[in-house]
Amino acid sequence: MESKNFFVIMRLSSETTLLPFVHMIVRDSTLNGFKLSTADVAPGERYGWLMEVIRREYVKVEVRPPGDGELYNEMTIYPWKDSRLSVIRSRPIGIERLPGEPHRADQDAYFAVVLLAGRYSLEQQGKSVILRPGDLTLYDATRPHRIECPANFAKLIVSIPRTILGRRVPGIERCTALRVPGDRGLGAVASSFIRAAASQAGQLKPDEFQQLSGHTLDLLAAAFASLLSGTPGVARERSVSLALAKDFIERHLADPDLNAAGIACGVGLSARYIRELFLEEGTSPMRHVWRRRLENCRRDLLDARHAGRHVSEIAFRWGFNDASHFSRTFKRHFGCSPREYRGY
Repeated sequence: MESKNFFVIMRLSSETTLLPFVHMIVRDSTLNGFKLSTADVAPGERYGWLMEVIRREYVKVEVRPPGDGELYNEMTIYPWKDSRLSVIRSRPIGIERLPGEPHRADQDAYFAVVLLAGRYSLEQQGKSVILRPGDLTLYDATRPHRIECPANFAKLIVSIPRTILGRRVPGIERCTALRVPGDRGLGAVASSFIRAAASQAGQLKPDEFQQLSGHTLDLLAAAFASLLSGTPGVARERSVSLALAKDFIERHLADPDLNAAGIACGVGLSARYIRELFLEEGTSPMRHVWRRRLENCRRDLLDARHAGRHVSEIAFRWGFNDASHFSRTFKRHFGCSPREYRGY
């Protein structure tokens, strides 16, 4: 069964009785969205099912169900160019991300949250934030965090790859677990826009809906960048230096000889300082290079303009110099070989 429209609850209080789920995955044939519901699963299996779905679609976490055990969760997920938009409504729940590597390479992302209704608190990197409906916050999906929703709630999540948001907002890692008020300034503009996009998703044509993704990213970048406007000069200087290093890397990914020393030399900074900057993001210069090369190869494998290129050509195009090593690395991080990912 297919449906063009999704039912999205935009207002929900802790006293509201949650409506029954449709007992199936509902897909949107025009937007390629899909809905996942606990009601599709036998009551005794819902906890394990929900944890597996969250780990697959978002990030590897531990889930704490409500005290009465009556678990209820529904998520509607829309691919949105390089990001994803999720509409989630649920009974009370607790979520905790423990230390460890991302479950999959494509989960290396920041999650921007807009609370629609209910209560929501987030803890990450020694900071904590409590949201009111309409407010926004951000967290790093790969780092330890804790989310508490002690009452019925509804929220939106915009999943944004780390590299994309990092290029837009130098120092974005310092914006996690901070509140952007949704009732004034850039927060109000961003929150209203994203909520409107979610509520109208079923009424928009695919190209119209996809165009909203870029505007959303612009608004979120501006809203989170406003949190950095009062940071000390030293912190701002480090953010600028990191942005310069990432820009240099993007322009030299195809160079198989690119290394940490070359990056440092290219931006006029010491290799040690560059390593420290990347360490603040939980990575290293060369891990960042490797990840960006894989991401570009994955993109080109699906690009019709490169359909005639051999897999090894694409790998060499982005700085890999050993086809066998590239294939093994790709499979380890994306779960299949480059040829399988391409579809033949």
